[in-house]
Amino acid sequence: MSKRMPKLIWLMPVLSLLTCSVSVNAAIKQTKGDFEDKFRQLDEVLPTPNVYRNAAGEPGHQYWQQKVDYDIDVKLDEAKRRIEAVEQITYKNNSPDTLKYLWIQLDQNKFRDDSMSALTTTFGGIGNRGPATSAASGDSPAKLSLGALRRQQFVDDNELGYQINKVTDGRGNPLHHVIVGTLMRVDLDSPLKPGKDTEVNIDFGFNIVEEDAVSARAGYEHFPDDEREGGNDIFLLAQWFPRLAAYTDYEAWTNKEFIGRGEFTLEFGNYDVEITVPADHIVSSTGVLQNPRDVLTSEQRERLKKAETADRTVFIVTPEEALENEKEGTSKTKTWHFAAENVRDFAWASSRKFMWDARGYQQGGDVQPLVMAMSFYPKEGGDLWKKYSTEAIIHTMDVYSRFSFDYPYPVAQSVNGPVGGMEYPMITFNGPRTELQDDGSRTYSLAEKRFLIGVVIHEVGHIYFPMTVNSDERQWTWMDEGLNSFLDGVAGREWDPDIPWGVEPRDITGYMKSQTQVPIMTQSDSVLRLGPNAYTKPAAALNILRETILGRELFDFAFKEYAQRWMFKRPTPADFFRTMEEASGVDLDWFWRGWFYSTDHVDISLDSVYKLRLDTQDPDIDFARERQHELDKPKSLTVERNEAEGKKLWVDRFSDISDFYDENDQFTVTNKERNKYKKWLDKLEPWERKAFERAVEEDKNYYVMEFSNKGGLVMPIILEMTFEDGSTEMMRIPAEIWRRTPKAVSKLVITDKDKELVSVTVDPRWETADVDVENNHYPRRIIPSRIEAYKSKRSSSKVRRDIMQDIKTELDTDKDEEESEGNDN
Repeated sequence: MSKRMPKLIWLMPVLSLLTCSVSVNAAIKQTKGDFEDKFRQLDEVLPTPNVYRNAAGEPGHQYWQQKVDYDIDVKLDEAKRRIEAVEQITYKNNSPDTLKYLWIQLDQNKFRDDSMSALTTTFGGIGNRGPATSAASGDSPAKLSLGALRRQQFVDDNELGYQINKVTDGRGNPLHHVIVGTLMRVDLDSPLKPGKDTEVNIDFGFNIVEEDAVSARAGYEHFPDDEREGGNDIFLLAQWFPRLAAYTDYEAWTNKEFIGRGEFTLEFGNYDVEITVPADHIVSSTGVLQNPRDVLTSEQRERLKKAETADRTVFIVTPEEALENEKEGTSKTKTWHFAAENVRDFAWASSRKFMWDARGYQQGGDVQPLVMAMSFYPKEGGDLWKKYSTEAIIHTMDVYSRFSFDYPYPVAQSVNGPVGGMEYPMITFNGPRTELQDDGSRTYSLAEKRFLIGVVIHEVGHIYFPMTVNSDERQWTWMDEGLNSFLDGVAGREWDPDIPWGVEPRDITGYMKSQTQVPIMTQSDSVLRLGPNAYTKPAAALNILRETILGRELFDFAFKEYAQRWMFKRPTPADFFRTMEEASGVDLDWFWRGWFYSTDHVDISLDSVYKLRLDTQDPDIDFARERQHELDKPKSLTVERNEAEGKKLWVDRFSDISDFYDENDQFTVTNKERNKYKKWLDKLEPWERKAFERAVEEDKNYYVMEFSNKGGLVMPIILEMTFEDGSTEMMRIPAEIWRRTPKAVSKLVITDKDKELVSVTVDPRWETADVDVENNHYPRRIIPSRIEAYKSKRSSSKVRRDIMQDIKTELDTDKDEEESEGNDN
């Protein structure tokens, strides 16, 4: 055997793969024409169904997922802005695999200056904007932003990331562990076989980040102007404890580094958590409070009980009590004990500034009939939070439950803090506040009102998706943000339709035709513009699917089926696609391919409309029509001017040269034509003759409309036809009209004799996200100048102007590029 043989053997699998790849590509690439089947099945893209996930999009008969329980004792050191904690993790291996080690997420390590997140942050970014820069114009160099300087200074001045003091097994024996960025591998003392469990104990601590300084999803916010010496803080604690990475049937360990955008992939389990904080703090947390007698006054406990059946919100901690709390401070501590069952994460908030209101929501059902909706906020929240936060929680549950399932947990909370909006099981962090006026009073704008209601709906909605329907946020942000943005739009419009809510298809046309668009099915950290890609485009797609393609009845049934199938389980994109098709009974592969796997956009142009008439074969009818057609043509300019000058025709001057053809024209019917017509009729079958004669008698209008698909994305063609009598008629042509010729199609439209068509408009209500509405009109309309278009926009309602000028949720801008590790709005 030659020395080269081992190398050749090693190359054989590689060559085999290359050959396979080439053959597949060759099979796809066409050598005849440029036909592309927009309606081919997604079988070559979606994973093969198996015993864990079947072809209908359901959990398979051997579906499994791991279970992880946590018992944690944590102490908040307010002065040092630090927490110290010990946790006991019980890991149950429900997989068919034997595990030699566990992977644990250490999300706080993201803030270290040597983290992958820090080291891969680019300068400039898309359009010369990025996390470290401000916008630059022309050829000027980008400028370093104050936000970037503040972030770097905070990182330099603070030791960030986890301090792992000890990792042991259930008997207290040390476990070998290796930290890899935001992950830690813990090697087990013996392999964990299927069906068995193991215990891991971790002693840890970390310094809490200032949220505003580093654009984190949690952290502390400082209030230096409070009466208490040194001011006060609000602490939001999330991603605060070492958490098990998910082990799945489709990826095994989901040990992808936490960079910032791709959020969480977690396991369900039970939590028992004791939180020690300053004695004057109020704590909001995932779970149910187990020791109210230890941390609440008897009056506060009575108020909490009263709130269960109250018609309106009840203060548990009143504004007056909160103001008194924030004045002094104390060296004493209290321990709040919370327990949560079947949740995939745990978060909490603590501050002496919090007032607390609550109201019970009786949703019915066997599992969780009563839900306590609760809000925690400082004086800075003011009347805005008093009026709307808890009510928005209840409204969210009322709407979302119709589309999915009853809210599954005993509490739902909204906490005011420094983040724009973040979600965790049973608890959400939301940012809007009132504005302090010169006279000391507080007020809020309509934009702030809309922002608060909208962000509470959105974040509480996340408790359904993905806190219960447990999609993989690290990979597929759209599976929770897109679905949730669609539903928060539904809920917003049911709150008050006079305020713009949610995403309309017209809102995404700019992104759809932009060069920064990437497919929705792009991994979260690789997306160029996260807002429109993960939030608005998928939300608009689902809105179109519901209102235009499937209709509400089919869509709502299929969507609810998906939610209930995957409640407390882990769906993939394929499971969603397959369920929506299987439950609706409609083949949607063309829709998923176009909207989720491509960067095509919608631009259907109505290029021409031709009017035809039935050729009756009857010379007395057809010749008369042809004569009229000739008479309708413009008269020759030469003949018209000759007549005007009084020139006499030669045939009129000399009558002896005229004959039969001067008295008749080429359209004069003779018996020869009539006899030919009769013979043709006699050859027809009786049913053919009857049908033909009926068509001749009805004398309908026949129009051929020619369309071109300029954007590449196949969609239904929606037509509004306007007639001479002023009436209109809608016609909806399914997307399948493009199945043989996806670039251009013609459609024959027949109308009654008295329905003369005068104009046609494609997509008159802008429901398909068509990026160019000007080529939707036939005849073409006069396009208003930019000034007139601007005036038209300015004349819209004051409500819309106020909101669009001041709205804080900037999902469809490049802000998510400027603060790529920022908040989930």
